[in-house]
Amino acid sequence: MTQKIEDSVVWLTQDGYDQLKSELEHLKGPARAEITQRISEARDEGDLKENGGYHAAKDEQGKMEARIRQLEDMLRRAQVGETPKSGGAVEPGMKVSIKFAGDDDVETFLLGSRELLALDASVDIDVYSPQSPLGAAILGKKKGEKATYEAPNGKDVTVEIVAAVPFTG
Repeated sequence: MTQKIEDSVVWLTQDGYDQLKSELEHLKGPARAEITQRISEARDEGDLKENGGYHAAKDEQGKMEARIRQLEDMLRRAQVGETPKSGGAVEPGMKVSIKFAGDDDVETFLLGSRELLALDASVDIDVYSPQSPLGAAILGKKKGEKATYEAPNGKDVTVEIVAAVPFTG
């Protein structure tokens, strides 16, 4: 049985959860009131067909409401955990380095939620979900261990864990 993507868990640290919850409260409160006020003021200017301020505010309102729905969904699906305290076994919240079988190049990524990175735009690292084929295959593995998973093309791919350390941003 396959799990729907929208039903999957979003792995967050307590700090990440708190930041997303704070953003949601701001958007549902002061930001929503501000955009409603801007739309009302623009509407009072008259003809809406050629009122750029009105249309811009309505577009912004649509984007904000979409972000509110996204945040509500993520927080509903969130599983809050602590950032791992030390390296060792691969678990959500870790920066993992792997090598693909037959290749000496090392790929490093965060095992967790993209939303952790959305909170800090200065961090540039790929993110794999623990529910992804690669993420599920490497969970619990330690440095030097190998894992095999089925790639989207149907072929089996083997990786070796090079390192697993707590993600610090």
